[in-house]
Amino acid sequence: MATLRERLKAAETQLAFLAGGATGAAVSRVGAIPAARGAARLAVGTQKGRAVLAGISYSVLRDELNARDQAAAEERFGPRAGIVEPLRALQPLPLPIAQATIAGMDAGAKIRKKAVSKFNKAVSAGMKQVKASTSNGKKGSIKDAKKAFATVTKTVSKIRKGGKVAKKGLLRKIGLAAKKVLK
Repeated sequence: MATLRERLKAAETQLAFLAGGATGAAVSRVGAIPAARGAARLAVGTQKGRAVLAGISYSVLRDELNARDQAAAEERFGPRAGIVEPLRALQPLPLPIAQATIAGMDAGAKIRKKAVSKFNKAVSAGMKQVKASTSNGKKGSIKDAKKAFATVTKTVSKIRKGGKVAKKGLLRKIGLAAKKVLK
């Protein structure tokens, strides 16, 4: 990886190239940094200069980030990390994950799926009962989903707190289904 001084020198060289031949005399008169600033102003002043400067900046940044990734991967995974470049061209993966895969290591945190609560399972069972019955629209569909969901959640909550199941109708079916899940 290039040192800061080498990167500054490369940037000055690129700016001098963009500004043209007059930069040499300016550098000897006023010094490198003010001359580079002047060259940058000249380069940014034209549309072509801005495009070239943006391209150079992007390529320098990209190369530096790739070099950093490569160094970090070699430090972490050893010399086998260099195998990744041909594979990366075929299927671009984030570099550390690709190198960890090649090295045979697990990379990236494995996210466990959140467990569904008993209440939610009971609500799901209640909604299945609503969908299966004809009291809230025809079988297989729900006429007013918001109202049905409110009814199911209230019934399941009541059963969960130890309330009684209704004597008949859809509320009984929801309550029995909830009781099975909550027991």
